[in-house]
Amino acid sequence: MSASFDAIVVGAGHNGLVAAVTLAEAGWDVVVVEANAHPGGALSSGELTRPGYVHDRFATNLNLFLASAFYADHNGALARHGFVAATSPRPFATAFAGGAALGVTTDLDETLARLSAHDRADAAGWRRLHELFGRLAPTLFALYGARVPSISMGRLLAGGLWRLGRNGSEELARLLLSSCRELLDDTLATDEAKALIAPWGLHLDFGPDVAGGAVFPFLEAFADQSVGMSVARGGASRLVDALCALLVAHGGTLRTCARVTRITTSGGRATGVELASGERLAARRAVLACVTPTALAAELLAPGDLPAPAQRSLAAYRYGPATMMVHLALAGPIPWSAGTDLASFAYVHVAAGLDELARTYSDALAGRLPANPLLVVGQTSAVDPTRAPEGGHVVWIQVRALPRRILDDPGGELAGQSWDEAAEPYAERVIDQLERHAPGTRGLVTGRAVLSPADLERHDANLAGGDSISGSMHLAQSFLFRPALGMSGYRTPLPGLLLIGAGTWPGPGLNAVSGQRAAGLVLDRSRRWW
Repeated sequence: MSASFDAIVVGAGHNGLVAAVTLAEAGWDVVVVEANAHPGGALSSGELTRPGYVHDRFATNLNLFLASAFYADHNGALARHGFVAATSPRPFATAFAGGAALGVTTDLDETLARLSAHDRADAAGWRRLHELFGRLAPTLFALYGARVPSISMGRLLAGGLWRLGRNGSEELARLLLSSCRELLDDTLATDEAKALIAPWGLHLDFGPDVAGGAVFPFLEAFADQSVGMSVARGGASRLVDALCALLVAHGGTLRTCARVTRITTSGGRATGVELASGERLAARRAVLACVTPTALAAELLAPGDLPAPAQRSLAAYRYGPATMMVHLALAGPIPWSAGTDLASFAYVHVAAGLDELARTYSDALAGRLPANPLLVVGQTSAVDPTRAPEGGHVVWIQVRALPRRILDDPGGELAGQSWDEAAEPYAERVIDQLERHAPGTRGLVTGRAVLSPADLERHDANLAGGDSISGSMHLAQSFLFRPALGMSGYRTPLPGLLLIGAGTWPGPGLNAVSGQRAAGLVLDRSRRWW
């Protein structure tokens, strides 16, 4: 006999846990079923290199979560269950060839002084972008947290456009449609200043020349300048543990090592799930699936469960370039050529100008290993000293953007290899690249762990092909089109089944939006029915 619950949440990523907590708080009997032995999905931490050195395996930046409505409602409870954020007032910098660097801090005057010392025109352009952020951010962040489409989003947009006026509305439209190169060429003078903002585009799927690729790096750069950058004190798993404790405190259930092989249906609606063990769980009210759109269509639903157009749309969902993680335990801070000041920043992008970033992006899409990929060097222990023993340092390196399949290697020896074969040799190139900007780094390495794109997918099936954002964010797959036209509001054409996670609006990042919004949607519907 199958167990029965009000709602079943498939996947214990942060959005799945947020949805489950929201439903359990409302008195629903909720179970979360997770395929892995540990919850968290792409949000997890552990001693990957040496005992006492705690690394965030994948996601680390918690700014979006701390700005979420869910955190505003639950910050006290999460703190009681062990989650505390550590925040750096030095959020990001970029290191360039030849030992030069530029950094951004939460002190606007200090940032402008750094830019002015480099080029006064850059400082003036940065101030204009900062003022533009002040005008547009309230409307953009309100839309980011809304359900698409919805009456509330229409009201937010109409109110925002009314407040912005004609000129501001034109600025907003231009930003939403611009590539990152177009925005930066219009405002900043030097390649170095442009390389402070442009690398943020490659954190998603936005090379410098992709239409619509300006808005994310613009918002990320100036939001980080406003609030700094935060990580979980003691490791990302502290947040996962707190969410799980909150779920249990409200009567919810978490089951790990419970892989869902099928979402069951009856009478034209979702009725539960079947596990790999053969056990069936029944859902009296809803199933919320925190999975990729392609997995939902191709693996979890039987043919005919969805209308044919919806099935085709989900099956056509596109993924972006791959990511590799290189974790280092160091005997001291990274010895940047640009000086010790750089070692105090949360993130350091190792990047050249727009043209090099564009080549990296096009190489990744074409299956070529980039000669100089973007390195996002997270100096985690500079933000949270508890991550390493005294004198030691934890470094988190995200390598972007990489091909999902290696078809060509200008370096010569890795063409045609799988990522399992190529990961360690390519990690050596990554360390060499870092060494050119920080001579002596290699000698400080006391432990290393390399997670290839294949490892990312093995750990979390939602990171398909090593895509760390679970699907391209290009305009054709964003807003109303994420994951597909007609399904951006979390409901699927199958009654009783909702899709949440990075494959839905507002997309990737530790934002807690889709989990809370979808849970609120089924709660509202239930209240109206009663």
